[in-house]
Amino acid sequence: MHSDTPYEITPTTRYGDPYYRPTGARQPVILPAEVPPGVDWVTLPGGVRTLAYTQPAPPPPAIPVSQPIPAWAKTTALLAPTVGGGIAAAGIGLSYAAPGLVAMSHALWSAAALIVAAVTAIPLLIRTARRATGSRGGESGSTHITQNITATGLFGRANGTINHH
Repeated sequence: MHSDTPYEITPTTRYGDPYYRPTGARQPVILPAEVPPGVDWVTLPGGVRTLAYTQPAPPPPAIPVSQPIPAWAKTTALLAPTVGGGIAAAGIGLSYAAPGLVAMSHALWSAAALIVAAVTAIPLLIRTARRATGSRGGESGSTHITQNITATGLFGRANGTINHH
């Protein structure tokens, strides 16, 4: 017999007779507090009460409780048609404005091309006009500017002269 067995198990000698008890066997007494979880007293079909493993009772079905609708969900639900209507109105407006937008884009490209042409053509025109008339009333050549700067010491004051020739 094992030392961890809490009570003695005595097999019956007459199998099939559920009421047979050996004469010298002493049945253990188990208090209700000592019954482990998952074990319960059951009555067998022959009327004998014994301990047996039982299935735990299923938990009662949860009754769904209605929750109030949060304020953000109500606001979102109310804004959805408004936003959708605004997008639809914008699409309709763009479809009516498309020919005008195409014309405006062509006009903008034309204006940009005119500005680029003016920026490149005006200096060329001025240069050719100067060559044709000559610079400074008939003088030939260009103006020479010389500059002389002198300073004394590392942090001395610098003086200079500019000469036009």
